Amino acid sequence: MQKFYKVFLVVFVIIIGINVYAIDFNTDLLSEDNLKFVFSIAAGVIGLILLFVMNTWSKIGVRK
Repeated sequence: MQKFYKVFLVVFVIIIGINVYAIDFNTDLLSEDNLKFVFSIAAGVIGLILLFVMNTWSKIGVRK
């Protein structure tokens, strides 16, 4: 994995971690207070998926 992808991997993991910490688990997960954190976690997970797809695509064209 290139350094560029590793930086974004750390950024997405930190974003997901902060938002999981911010969720109030005593209320409903989809309540109005938690919904912004749930959307942010979903965006971070989509970012992680795209990160691994882009990393895989970058390895396809490289011959060793």
